[in-house]
Amino acid sequence: MIFQPVLHPLLLVLLFAPVVALAVWLIVRGPSTGRETQGAGSGTARAKSGARVLWGLRLLLILACFVMLLRPGIPGGATQTLATDTDIVLVVDTTASIVAEDWDDGQPRLDGVREDVRAIVEEYPGARFALITSDAAAELRMPLTTDTTALIGSLDVLRPEVTSQSRGSSIGIAAPLLSETLAAAAESSPDRARMVFYFGDGEQTVGTPPEPFTTSAKYTDAGAVFGYGTTEGGPMRITGGGLGADEGYIEYEGGNALSVIDEANLETVAEQLGVEYEHRTADAAPTLPAAPSTTTSYAESGEVGNVTELYWIAALVIVALLGVELLRATMLIARLRQLKAPRSSVVERGAKRRDETRSTTEGGAS
Repeated sequence: MIFQPVLHPLLLVLLFAPVVALAVWLIVRGPSTGRETQGAGSGTARAKSGARVLWGLRLLLILACFVMLLRPGIPGGATQTLATDTDIVLVVDTTASIVAEDWDDGQPRLDGVREDVRAIVEEYPGARFALITSDAAAELRMPLTTDTTALIGSLDVLRPEVTSQSRGSSIGIAAPLLSETLAAAAESSPDRARMVFYFGDGEQTVGTPPEPFTTSAKYTDAGAVFGYGTTEGGPMRITGGGLGADEGYIEYEGGNALSVIDEANLETVAEQLGVEYEHRTADAAPTLPAAPSTTTSYAESGEVGNVTELYWIAALVIVALLGVELLRATMLIARLRQLKAPRSSVVERGAKRRDETRSTTEGGAS
């Protein structure tokens, strides 16, 4: 048994000791009945006995409050957590086409990327995540970290490149940075596996061939390439420098420019990385590969100690005793209401008799 008091134990003792002493004194002394008359000894004894029982219950209520504030518990409980000793690098296309509105009935493709990243985070608990974005240039937005809250927060505020500054981009522009990130992870933690997930639509908007991802393959144990978009294409909103401003859609030859998925390019990226390609739609969950078995275990994650709380038992006792006090108070109020009417009647009858006596006396005198 251990205790986790809400206040210092000495302070709790100082607060409860006077109240406990008063309750004990009232139990031992009994109620003050005043002058006892002959023939009323048995009634007085019953009254004292009832008062002692009442104050005994109140003493139990005080002690239950004291125990509850001590927060007793049983130590030794433990919870095992699954740990994935894997480094996962996420490569997200942030060109203008990533907000093309052909995901889930007119939503931006970026919404699908965010949903899939959340699914990946849930699938690999304990893994370290890094985030790379690619548009006109590649950028390491977040180095390897276990802080998945920060990762999700970064994706929630992620915006594509400003449309007016776009000069075309290559789907392989992040290849050198990805290779450097994986190589650094392999050097610092050679015992950890590495996974790569690429998110994009495969559109190559520059005249040069995309940079290959083959140098990253030797560092990649598993992963996937996820493709977003449709063959019909989706319109793209203009992305400005401000927040929340609707500047309309990107136009081309008098109409809305449409972004169309290029699955051939995405399949090439998957082949270079040595992973599977999957076309993503909103009506299906992503197919995620199993983490390398040597990196997923319960033993290495250790055990998180906890305490089985027992204060709720004292809380139940308190509720029960308060219920007794409430019931007693209700009965006393009901009894007082019943006594009020008869007493009033006695007073009225006495007044009526006095009036009759006075009238009789006055009549005899006359």
